[in-house]
Amino acid sequence: MDQPTLSLISFLLTLHLSLSGVISTTFTFVNKCDYTVWPGILSNAGVPPLSTTGFVLQTGETSAIAAPTSWGGRFWGRTLCSQDDSTGKFSCVTGDCGSGKLECAGNGALPPATLAEFTLDGAGGLDFFDVSLVDGYNVPMLVVPQGGSGDNCTATGCIGDLNGACPSELRVDGKQGAVACKSACEAFNTPEYCCSGAYGTPDTCKPSSYSEVFKSACPRAYSYAYDDKTSTFTCASADYTITFCPSPTTSQKASQGQDTKQVPGSPMDNDDNSNSNTMVYEGASYDQNQVSRATATSTHAVAATITIAIWRLCQLSPLT
Repeated sequence: MDQPTLSLISFLLTLHLSLSGVISTTFTFVNKCDYTVWPGILSNAGVPPLSTTGFVLQTGETSAIAAPTSWGGRFWGRTLCSQDDSTGKFSCVTGDCGSGKLECAGNGALPPATLAEFTLDGAGGLDFFDVSLVDGYNVPMLVVPQGGSGDNCTATGCIGDLNGACPSELRVDGKQGAVACKSACEAFNTPEYCCSGAYGTPDTCKPSSYSEVFKSACPRAYSYAYDDKTSTFTCASADYTITFCPSPTTSQKASQGQDTKQVPGSPMDNDDNSNSNTMVYEGASYDQNQVSRATATSTHAVAATITIAIWRLCQLSPLT
């Protein structure tokens, strides 16, 4: 069998395994910012890395990455990135991972950076996830489960612009104004703000006036180290869409030029509808159950097509 045929079969088999559940979760990244974002990825120690650790995502672009069972790690957005013409070194003004390259290659984000954190297939077979501002904030981010189930399976994130509202002592300025907002821990490096030393327990480390600024703007995001009760979410059998700079929450009518309405249960609204299965954002309403059914139908059809394609290739080019 010739090399191109072998390569195609390898690709089809990998895709087939993904659709069959060996690869358990798909993360879809969407850039709705009016600027380029360079997502960074760091896998937890002891788990296989994903297929990439950093890539470019242009305005309006979407990219999907498959994760294996029990993967854990974090995602973030790097901004204002460039490559030095003389040295070839790649760097970013916010969220830089210090690798000097597009790929972060095992390095995490330099704060301040908005983080999306995941542990897949954890206790009880559930995925655990959150959006964290513990290391500060640099870009709006929304995490939406697709097709998952569970009482606490809902969207989370921080979709407001905290850079403009950042206290002056925490603000990171760039050429065009505020580009990031530090945590109080990074800004002042004291045990009280860093939840360390005598303040290293949930009983002794309490919200500060600075973390409450983050919490007020983004009620579902982690605002300090022990902000677990309102900021950790769980899903079973979900994929996830991670959107940078999601559009303001609107109704379908608003997207057609009619009245705009703030929808209860959005990541910016701390009300009792946080477990709703319907999220409205980016000008349209997405029902999680409808997405799940559509995804399942599409997956089965593609899997069948791939199986037939592999069989036909083997018939045309039998192994010798």
